[in-house]
Parts: sequence; structure tokens; C-alpha cells
Amino acid sequence: MQRLFAYAFAAVIGIAGIHAGASAAADPHLTPDTSAALERISEHSLRGHLSFIASDLLEGRGTPSRGQDLAAEYIAAQFRRAGLEAVGDDGYFQTANWAFAETNLKDFSFRIDSGKEQLDIPASELSFSLAQALALAPSAIVNIDASDAAALNAHSTATLAGKVVVINLPDFEAMPPEQARTAYGGWQFFNAQLAKLRPALVLLVDRAHPKGNAGGKGRLIDPENSGEAVSPIPRITLHSVPAIRALDASRTGGRARVSVNVAAPVERAVKLRNVIGVLRGSDPELKNTYVMVTAHYDHLGIKDGVIHNGANDDGSGTVSVMEIASALSGMKQRPARSIVFMTVFGEELGLFGSRYYGRHPILPIRQTVANVNLEQVGRTDSSEGPQLNNASMTGFDFSDVGTVFRKAGKLTGIDVYKNEANSDLYFGLSDNQALADQGVPAHTLCVAFQYPDYHAPGDHWQKVDYANMAKVNRMVALGVLMIANDPVAPKWNTANPLTRPYVEAWKRQSSQ
Repeated sequence: MQRLFAYAFAAVIGIAGIHAGASAAADPHLTPDTSAALERISEHSLRGHLSFIASDLLEGRGTPSRGQDLAAEYIAAQFRRAGLEAVGDDGYFQTANWAFAETNLKDFSFRIDSGKEQLDIPASELSFSLAQALALAPSAIVNIDASDAAALNAHSTATLAGKVVVINLPDFEAMPPEQARTAYGGWQFFNAQLAKLRPALVLLVDRAHPKGNAGGKGRLIDPENSGEAVSPIPRITLHSVPAIRALDASRTGGRARVSVNVAAPVERAVKLRNVIGVLRGSDPELKNTYVMVTAHYDHLGIKDGVIHNGANDDGSGTVSVMEIASALSGMKQRPARSIVFMTVFGEELGLFGSRYYGRHPILPIRQTVANVNLEQVGRTDSSEGPQLNNASMTGFDFSDVGTVFRKAGKLTGIDVYKNEANSDLYFGLSDNQALADQGVPAHTLCVAFQYPDYHAPGDHWQKVDYANMAKVNRMVALGVLMIANDPVAPKWNTANPLTRPYVEAWKRQSSQ
């Protein structure tokens, strides 16, 4: 009967990786109750959820936006349907009361006088990063190469104060990930040094993107970190081809000047929401400890007038959280520990939602034993080649969590592995980082790090491999249950020097 059950289970859920049927069925982690829960994870259910979450109606789920609010309500409805416990300040919602600053284009003007012609640049060909009003009389420009340290060192406050510094904006998106990360670090250092010299305006020349945002993007203001949201030096990004051509011509002896008038940004209050539900554990003591399953439900919204639906990034992770929650909530025997299901806002803008939770945890951090964050688990057409029946975990060997999920993968036909090029590189680039910074063993699980349509309008729900995503979800559900039912919590790998800050953070939590 055990062998017959194992083969039947493998056939039902499409697991090709279970070869020794009897041993798989006999594994203590694959009880009939657990197996039934995994069977409830459905590719058709995932498709139904994602066809809504990544629909045009939600307009790309930008932070903040009506579409993101609709997504939050839909997620909360699914948590309610699953019978999860609401633990937020407003039912299933944890609310961040922030502000949103939008560029005020009343009486706006931007002119470049090349000496030969005057160009009035419309706001549609510009992007703004301004904390206050800017009124700049015709001012001389200074061209600086951001990649040339000596070029910046040759200047001082005396040579740059009151002037417009023109810099070519690097095309980070066109770089390989590791190169982009290194280049971005150098870019941040360059800008920090430049800010000390107090130019009147930094004019960034963007040669890769022909359209600006006409001030429409705006910026979030976190009242707890208001100084981090915008550069202390006014910045405007120039996309206009004729204007860029005029500035290029001025490099060869011209005397171009720039004048600008932009009113102070208009601020409005916004409510941003993490969505949280808890499947309460059954053990009298362990139920007060928590395993977290997370994903970000935001995306890029509307860029250049085009909706970016973000089906894979990270609609796929969002619907996976909902589907796993629904499947596990139907178990006859609840897991020993409690399982927290959370989707967060604002990842695309800088991990805002997860960092907000890290500062304001609904459930005690020191009683949170692990986090698996789901990111881009739907597309299998990776730039590294087809990704079927596998998933990579960031920081794979940073803690015991990777070992647990590798075992869960062996039982469900999914190869959980360390991507040598990307595992450590991407560890700090998704929402697991906020919990890791608090000392919680936290990792992101991903199928395709890069794929066609990444951060592009073509990332549609029809391109997702739902059968493969369902298999990955079953592996995740089993791995989460294994941690939830183990009285021994995962630990950081202290032999790995990269874990030092997380080990120290956990020690601080444990001592409180």
C-alpha cells in the first residue's frame, strides 16, 4: 500500500523526481495529511490568481497606486478565505502612514542656451528628483566624467558652487548583474562626493531611455527616514535627444547655460499596506514561534505611458504565497510552529515594505525562526537557459534553511541548489534582507534571476509556466512545514564570514 500510495501521489502532483516510491512515502515528512495539502496546490488556481494580479486593471501595482490597493484587498480576501488569523493594525493590513511628493509643474520652465540656439525642454522629456522649489537663472555648465575620479578631485566648492554639473548617467540595466552592482556602488560614492561641492543642479544625461516621466513618478517620504529619500542637491534627468545633442556640442568650446524654474513639490498623505495572515500552530509552546513566507506584491506601475504588469516580478511570488496559505490551512493537523504569510509593498523602490516590517514587527523578531521569500518563481525561460524542476536559494549556505529546502526538493522532484554566479550576489537585493538584518535566517527562492521582459512591459501572466510553478510551490510548502514541525530552529552558518552581521544581529535579539 505504501508503494501504491507513493506512485499515485507522484502521478497526481506531477513529481518526476520521486524514484523510490516506498521510501518517499515512508518519509516522516510526507504524511498523508501533508501529501493531501501539497495536492491542493493547483496550477489552475495559480493561473486564475495571477491573471487578475497581473491584469491591466491593476496598472502595474506601482507604489502608491489604486492598482496596488486593489491587489492588497484581493490578497486579504484570499487570506480571509483560507481562514488565516488577522494580526495587523487593520485586519490583515499593517499600515504605513507616509507621504507622497509629486512635482508641481505650474509655471515650469527648462531652457538650454547653447550660444547658437535656445531650446525649451518640455517636462515630458525630463525626470525630477527635487526636495524643494528650484529657481535657477542662466547658469554655466561643467561637464564631469563620473568614471574619472581625478576629474572630480580637480574641482572644489569654488569651481562648482552655483553651477550646473552635467554627467552622463550610466546604463546599469545593460550591465551584467555583478558589474552593475560594482558600478552602482562607485556611482553612489561619486554622488556623495559631488554633493559636498554644492553645485546648484546636477543634470543627468540619460542616453538609454528617450522619455522622461514629466514629474509623474514622484517620491515616497518615509517620516522615519525623511532624509534618505532624495539627494540634498537638486537633480534633473534629461532624455531629450535635441537637448543632449546641444550639450554635446558645447563640450567643444561652446558656452551653454541652463535656466530652470520648478515649483515646490506637492505632498499628499498615502497609506501603504503590508498584508499579513497567520496559520496558528498547534504545539502549546512552539505555536508562539514563527516561520515566514513572503513576497512583494508591487511592481513598476506605468512607465512611459505603458503598463508594466510584473507577472513574474513578483506577481508569481504573490500568488504563490496565497496558494500555499490556502493549501496548508486545510490540513487536519496544524504544524507545530505558526506560519506567517505576508506580502509587502514597495520592494521595487528599495525594499520599503519589508524594511518597514523589520522596524515595526507585528510578531516578535526573536521568536521568528526563518523566512523564505519568493521572487520570480513563475518564468522558466531564464537567460541562463530553461529552468525546469529547479530553484535557487540566495545565500544558500548562509544558514540551515538551504539544507532543509534541498531535502524538501528531493522529496518533491525539485532540485534546490546554489547558483554560483547569483546566489550570494542577490542575497541583499530582495525582501529577505530586511529580516536577515534583524538576525532571522532569511533567504529568497528564485527560479529565473534574469529572463526576457524583466522589468519590461512584456512580463505578462500568459508567459508563466504554471505547471512548474505549482511544483515549486509544493516544494516550498513542504520545506516550510519541515521547519515549522522541527523543534530545533534553523541557525546561521557561523563558519561563513559573510554571515557575521546577521549572526551578531541574532545575538542581539536573543539577549533582549
